Amino acid sequence: MRILLVLLVFQVGCRSSAPEVPAETEAPPEIAILAVLDAQVAAWNEGSVRGFMEGYVQTDSLRFASRGTVRTGWDATLAGYERGYPDAATMGTLSFSDLDVRLLSPDWALVFGRWRLDRAADTPNGLFTLTMQRRPEGWRVLYDHTSSAE
Repeated sequence: MRILLVLLVFQVGCRSSAPEVPAETEAPPEIAILAVLDAQVAAWNEGSVRGFMEGYVQTDSLRFASRGTVRTGWDATLAGYERGYPDAATMGTLSFSDLDVRLLSPDWALVFGRWRLDRAADTPNGLFTLTMQRRPEGWRVLYDHTSSAE
């Protein structure tokens, strides 16, 4: 009986000294949001408009406003990007800067930033404001208002 008690105390002591694994291993929202934007930049710079579009909500609720035009829905937004950027030369090299992520709630965020395309003939650039929503597939852009400095 005494040996059983010693073994039980030893076993409990070993368990309490082991490091605890956090129940939730999800990245903080700001880090997760920036990861989505980084993935968009990487996809764009690989010449993949579809990969870039993975950062957007794939629903008819998506709203994209730019150059005086509003597109509603993922398919319409994809079609607009494909028309405007038909090849790697037109796409150039994308970069985002001055990113400011503001959490509005646990499931909503506002992101402000600057975009720039480096191309052989020019360097178009401007500003964007994104409303992002946490969804089962992760953070995604639901509303995008992009302006050009030109």
